[in-house]
Amino acid sequence: MTTPSVAAARRAGILVTLVLGGLTALPPLSMDMYLPALPAVTDSLSASAATVQLTLTACLAGMALGQLVVGPMSDKWGRRRPLLVGMVVYIVATALCAMAPTAGFLIGLRLLQGLAGAAGIVIARAVVRDLYDGEEMARFFSTLMLISGVAPVIAPVIGAQVLRVTDWRGVFVVLTVVGVLLTLVVVRWLPETLPPERRHSGGVGAALRTMRGLLADRVFSGYVLVGGFAFAALFAYIAASPFVVQDIYGGSAQTFSLLFAVNSIGLIAVGQLNGRVLVGRVHLDAVLAVGLGVLTLAGLALVLMTSGVFGDPGLAGVAAGLFVLMAAMGLVMPNITARALGRTPHAAGSASALIGTSSFLTGALVSPLVGVAGEGTAVPMAVVQLVCGLLAVGCLVVLCRPWRAAD
Repeated sequence: MTTPSVAAARRAGILVTLVLGGLTALPPLSMDMYLPALPAVTDSLSASAATVQLTLTACLAGMALGQLVVGPMSDKWGRRRPLLVGMVVYIVATALCAMAPTAGFLIGLRLLQGLAGAAGIVIARAVVRDLYDGEEMARFFSTLMLISGVAPVIAPVIGAQVLRVTDWRGVFVVLTVVGVLLTLVVVRWLPETLPPERRHSGGVGAALRTMRGLLADRVFSGYVLVGGFAFAALFAYIAASPFVVQDIYGGSAQTFSLLFAVNSIGLIAVGQLNGRVLVGRVHLDAVLAVGLGVLTLAGLALVLMTSGVFGDPGLAGVAAGLFVLMAAMGLVMPNITARALGRTPHAAGSASALIGTSSFLTGALVSPLVGVAGEGTAVPMAVVQLVCGLLAVGCLVVLCRPWRAAD
């Protein structure tokens, strides 16, 4: 039976979609607006590139751990209250980032920013699970990608333009303003979607038992791992591309932001192809398998190009490989989320937390790896992407076993 609040949210349609899109766009905004400033931060704070990349790792780690807390909280107290608390803390942490005096302080504040920003990510997915099911849920996630996908397109462009009129601290001022506006939008237009009768009682022990039960589902755990490794391949690109484009191939911050925008458009376009054409016509697992295959092949091509097997491909060749890898994520991200959450209608918040934690934790772990060979080669980035693609394919085959309908 559809409750009044859920029915009202579904009728609101575009308004709720825009609000959820804004919540899922906040993490890429927080990450990608900052990317063109990474070389400038290394100079401003007298830190190494590896140290400054830890500010990305800290933010991702915060988002990973924060979801483990916020997800179960939203199953117990509803979606709105934990979300609003998280948004307020995010605003404060982001404002403090603009005043960080050292790289160490910035890393700590980015960790807090990530912990708070996790609320928007995990609760947005849980709200979608409250409202939709099955193929309808996959279509909605693809639509959500169209909205939230605008963020990585415009974020580096905005960041680069901010750097033309101020320094990297101005990026965090802009993010603070965005956080305030989004919080006001949530207060005004996002209703509660989890009715009291569907909420879970109990404390930390109950939450841990719920998560243990979810992880005991082999297929659910498989989808969680697939999503985590696929996201790690994506984040290897996010963490390394500013240095690859600007330091290795000599591109400007404007060139980097343009290439990043083009790649993000590829992800959005393929995501819309998934939602509008493939969902309902092709099994979600088949589409997911194709996406993972393309991602892995793109990683292999990048390894061959960056290691010099094909000679020097230049920026154009590497950019083409990264475009294909990003576009493949348009087939992976919405379908992996729909398949995993489709198995967990009884604990959408906790399930969403596990999905998000896996993705952001693996992303945080690979961030330092892309720079292990120094700032003069893109080979580590490509190797990480290839290995993550292979691991994702392996988890799909061994754990999810999509050809077995009984699962």
